[in-house]
Amino acid sequence: MVTSERIRVQTGGNCEIVDITDQVSRAVKKSGLRAGTVTVFVSGSTAGVTTVEYEPGLIADLQTAFERLFPQGLDYQHNSRWGDGNGHSHVRASLLGSSMMVPFAEGRPMLGTWQQVVLIDFDNRPRTREVILQIMGE
Repeated sequence: MVTSERIRVQTGGNCEIVDITDQVSRAVKKSGLRAGTVTVFVSGSTAGVTTVEYEPGLIADLQTAFERLFPQGLDYQHNSRWGDGNGHSHVRASLLGSSMMVPFAEGRPMLGTWQQVVLIDFDNRPRTREVILQIMGE
């Protein structure tokens, strides 16, 4: 069986990292499926999803790492073409990825003790993000 769910997440942009683990867990439980996988996909080309230990130190470390690897102030071709100043956002999101799969059993995601599902919004402005959850299992 396959079921889909959509969640909306308000972000401030600028590499904001939002814990969406509870929403993913609720959607898995609501599906009524006992075991399978949930695909977590963010629509849009300036955000990504991953898992992290969601704590202030690591959040700051990730934000610093993205800025070091793909600084906002570089001369991105995308900025020249579109003038929206978010070339760094597209590069960051492309390399992180827009989707991931999480297995679940007994109606719960099989995440590690210190592992949370997060949305990272790299855009240079606040956004309302849509995250699509496709839940497959039995």
